[in-house]
Amino acid sequence: MSRSIIAALAAAAALTTAVAAPADAAQDRAPQVTSDVTLPAPDLAAFEPGIVKNDRGVKLGGVGSGLYPADRPGEYWLVTDRGPNGEPKVNGEKRRTFPVPEFAPAIVRVAVRHGTAKIVKSIPLKKSDGTPITGLSNQAGHDEVPYSWDGLTPLSYDPNGLDTEDIVTDGRGGFWLVEEYSPSLVHVAADGRILARYVPKGLSLTGAGYPVYETLPAIFATRQQNRGFEALGISPAERALYLAVQSPLANPDKKTGKASSTARILRVDLRTGRPTGEWAYTMENVATFDPAAEQGDMKISALTVLRPGRLLLQERTDAVARLYTVDLRQATNLLGGVNDDPATTPSLEASLPAGVTVATKSLTVDLAALPGLPGKIEGVTVLDPKTIAIANDNDFGLGSFGADGRLIDSGVTSRILTIRLPKPLL
Repeated sequence: MSRSIIAALAAAAALTTAVAAPADAAQDRAPQVTSDVTLPAPDLAAFEPGIVKNDRGVKLGGVGSGLYPADRPGEYWLVTDRGPNGEPKVNGEKRRTFPVPEFAPAIVRVAVRHGTAKIVKSIPLKKSDGTPITGLSNQAGHDEVPYSWDGLTPLSYDPNGLDTEDIVTDGRGGFWLVEEYSPSLVHVAADGRILARYVPKGLSLTGAGYPVYETLPAIFATRQQNRGFEALGISPAERALYLAVQSPLANPDKKTGKASSTARILRVDLRTGRPTGEWAYTMENVATFDPAAEQGDMKISALTVLRPGRLLLQERTDAVARLYTVDLRQATNLLGGVNDDPATTPSLEASLPAGVTVATKSLTVDLAALPGLPGKIEGVTVLDPKTIAIANDNDFGLGSFGADGRLIDSGVTSRILTIRLPKPLL
């Protein structure tokens, strides 16, 4: 969040203590959708000419994985995830497929004007030498085995691959991203070249065509598959980035992670990529949040720094999403302690220790109460104290594939919605 937005939030908070809004005004009782636009969806071969050779009928999607305001009103930076991927069952086994394995995850600038959206810039992510990366799995044993579109042919691992999920700008023309494989924090130049990738200690990722630094706590390498870093916020006042894992770590195992409601939030110095704080966060009980889902379906997909130590954080299932104001200031800093040690039993994810104070939180915006919102809301950003924008991840419209290997599109579109809130966030 920019300094101007932080100042506006503080000013608005002060104003609302002195001036009460009319209690009978409809707009002061519930959030209101003020804009809802569908994003363009060109064929992937047209979107990334010279990179994608055979798009199998897949169109641009997944761009709502991250959302951040650009420097002009009505314009946004978005980021795709790793690209079209599926999980069909082949011979009784679920396999991770990559129908367009050469696709380069990309940063996309979109302008919303007069009820329509236009792509004004796309920036494929690149290695130091300028060649595009892919979204393929990085390491055998740590990531899923990548397969061809039909799940029959194993593909090569790519240590450069990123499963990008959220984005902020760095104030110098570049970007910060988070991704799910390592999981890692990634610094990107304005032209898409990866300047640095910060990963957990001990990961031993070799062969990447850009600098890789092991600065993050080793415990984060125990993330569940496809549940790494998904949420990212920037605090200019602290010169820091806040990262959140999508789900509780698989610490000590996958079963524990699926059943746990304890996630982790990490603060990183944006000058060094080194962590400066780590906190436990208790996710909602799925039985009351979304009774049709399971606890393992609960996810954190977005966060914004409102002011130092205070965040706006989104929890969701595929069908339900809510925003919470989170206060880290009185929570226990776990960084470097026993709860960062994978050998500690019981683990933080298995049983919250009595001496650990989790971050406090309060429900701020119930997105689930708004009719007509898309599923899988992943991008959330603050435009001003009473306005937010959200975006969905449509999974590139992946449905099934015909016998000819061409996609039968799901028909789910990518959308950006602007929402007016009944009261300022702070």
